Amino acid sequence: MKLQNKSLKYLSISILIIISIWAPLFYYIIKDEIHDSLDKGLTNQKILVIQQKLLDTTTAEILEIQGNYFIKEVDESSALAMTDHFKDTTIYPPGSKHAVSMRMLTTAFQAGEHYYELKVFSSTLEEDDLIAELFWATIWLYIVLIVSIIAINNLALKRLWHPFYQLLDHFKAFSIEKNETLPDVKTQTTEFSELKKAADEMTRHARAVFNSQKQFTENAAHELQTPLAVLTNKLELLLEKGELDDLTATQLSESLGIVHHLKQLNKSLLLLSKIENKQFIENQQVELAPLCHEVLNNLEPFASFKAIQMDLQQPASPTIHMNKILAHILISNLIKNAIFHNKEGGKVFIELNQHQFSVSNTALNGELNASNLFKRFYKGDASHKSTGLGLSIVKAICDTYGFAVQYNYAQGRHHFIINFNNSAI
Repeated sequence: MKLQNKSLKYLSISILIIISIWAPLFYYIIKDEIHDSLDKGLTNQKILVIQQKLLDTTTAEILEIQGNYFIKEVDESSALAMTDHFKDTTIYPPGSKHAVSMRMLTTAFQAGEHYYELKVFSSTLEEDDLIAELFWATIWLYIVLIVSIIAINNLALKRLWHPFYQLLDHFKAFSIEKNETLPDVKTQTTEFSELKKAADEMTRHARAVFNSQKQFTENAAHELQTPLAVLTNKLELLLEKGELDDLTATQLSESLGIVHHLKQLNKSLLLLSKIENKQFIENQQVELAPLCHEVLNNLEPFASFKAIQMDLQQPASPTIHMNKILAHILISNLIKNAIFHNKEGGKVFIELNQHQFSVSNTALNGELNASNLFKRFYKGDASHKSTGLGLSIVKAICDTYGFAVQYNYAQGRHHFIINFNNSAI
């Protein structure tokens, strides 16, 4: 969720909670004020009715209904027990089938030798109207506030956060391989200025570390290549001498194999370092089908040596935007892995379609440990003389281009599947 939408979400929820609390409180405050006003009116009306009754010398022996008050004669004890009492009630007016909400004051008074109960009424229809009006006013207030917040988000806050989004775009376009600094961001906001300074310092440090690591890797690889090449030549010269006994020749041959392994290991580590440091920056549209056929032709002698059958299923020939060298390495490493970790007379199945590239092969020793499979120097078969970096290189290439690589084991076969992301196709 975008920052702008997230702030809108939090503000909307906060305002809804505030209004939900405020509206009932406001309602009860207004209701209390209305009741106070009605009660004062009822008290004044009570005084007027009593004064009028005191002037009337006739004795009322039955219930009197005069407009908005009732008068009924009661005994002395009942009258003396009464106090002024206000309450909400409903009354059916004469000739009406619908009850009307009223505020009622009940009291008692003495006129001459007689005692009377007086009930004075006042309509509360205005209160009901107030509730409805308050409800709709609250709804409209919330709508107006949300619309106002959206407008502020789209105008004021968007303008306020503009330097941040500028800096974010610069970060997305930043490439550590290019000797470029982040463009300036014009802002008068202290926090954004400090963020820009921190970003500049971070990119300078990252580039310095990257260049140092890159130089060290290249120097280390170069310095190792020369002595390894010299050592290989000397061992080969010693092996060419005919006066060596069998034991010495065997030991020299084993030493030469170790040197070849070191050369391959050095080459693989250098390649892995370059991939992880994103030094393969020249990307292009690469058609994978011709690369597959080229790799299969190159590896055919190795497969024939182990009597391995290779089956290519190619329903489609996808074109992927990536570095061509890395595309070749990706396909080659997976197919080589399927050949070298296969049994005599086994099979390799290769499938290439618009969305994925998969390689499967008959298994030697059952399922592999999927959690360690793509780690450096992991070998499913410890006796195998591989570097243990082939699948690590595959994983590094997939991570570079956002491909998903997965392993599963089914029906006695290892399956390696690469799913291309939509942006790369």
